Amino acid sequence: MSAPVTIIGAGLGGLVLARVLHVHGIPVTVHEAESSPTARAQGGLLDIHEENGQPAIAAAGLTEPFQTLILEGRQQYRLLDTAGTVLADSPDDGNGSRPEVQRSELRALLLDSLPEGTVRWGRKVTDARPLGGGRHEVTFADGTSVTTDLVVGADGAWSRIRPLVSSAVPEYVGMSFVETWLLDSDRRHPATARAVGGGSMFVVGAEGLWLGAHCERAGTLHAYVSLTRPREWFDDVDLADPAGVARIADQFAGWAPEITALITDSDVTPVLRPLHTLPVGHRWERVPGVTLLGDAAHLAPPDGEGANLAMQDGAELALALAAHPGDVEAALAAYEHALFPRSAASAEASQAVGDLTPEQIIEFLTTSGGRS
Repeated sequence: MSAPVTIIGAGLGGLVLARVLHVHGIPVTVHEAESSPTARAQGGLLDIHEENGQPAIAAAGLTEPFQTLILEGRQQYRLLDTAGTVLADSPDDGNGSRPEVQRSELRALLLDSLPEGTVRWGRKVTDARPLGGGRHEVTFADGTSVTTDLVVGADGAWSRIRPLVSSAVPEYVGMSFVETWLLDSDRRHPATARAVGGGSMFVVGAEGLWLGAHCERAGTLHAYVSLTRPREWFDDVDLADPAGVARIADQFAGWAPEITALITDSDVTPVLRPLHTLPVGHRWERVPGVTLLGDAAHLAPPDGEGANLAMQDGAELALALAAHPGDVEAALAAYEHALFPRSAASAEASQAVGDLTPEQIIEFLTTSGGRS
């Protein structure tokens, strides 16, 4: 290729793409809006699936170091009712096919596997425009710009690259998460630590309320408190204010205190995460010199698949480029031919889970271990 592949976004999908391209000797540069690798928290545990995430890591040549990141025992899951009674408890017997790792540690592994200077930090995209002939110019907030034969939007839900190929805009799904963290839980929050157990715990209530938590390194309990409410309902909720946290907790009145402590006792200021989605089956006509991966391409409500799909996208795009040397368009056509049906099927499955009743969610969690 006459110019490096230009990746916008240093999430897991963009970094897998960069790493697999590097393995195949294809020049690549990643531009990331964040100022550094530690500019913000990188999420909690990820279960890496054998059908998509693990093959992506293998394509990146990182299977062996990946094994060192696996947190033993974290494939345990349990289901509780709102009174704290355990309805189902599946231990981690060591034979699971979806090992759990910290997202931040996996990202660090990918970053460390790239040559120094591959990722350019503090590069927030303000504009992207076609120049003709499949070339594009990407402009950054610092006033600089790059031109490239291939730009890949790996920049998430609010992608600045997506408008080059699609007019689709994410829509609120009617549900938001409140994310919380209880630190050193065995010592500081023992009752809640016992309720969560050594892996993941789920509680499903009525009126669109449910709560999930998992146990990370050093006994950190990382929780996702889910409320099905209009987006406007959260407008006056300041989670840095105890009154705002109390408003969230009030929705869970009557739940066991060891469960609601995941809301009220967070050792870190809770974070609101409104959930958005792109249309199921989102696709675009082939546009020369540009494509998308991960949430930029197929944003859907969380169901345990998003990070795995993004990594699969990154690996498969890189392998397509390696298989079509000198023919970017053939590579992109092959990649998108597989991407569109795969992402549509995943989005349909995610939507189906979101439409379940509380009773159906309990059955789903009981029979699948909380995995889709």
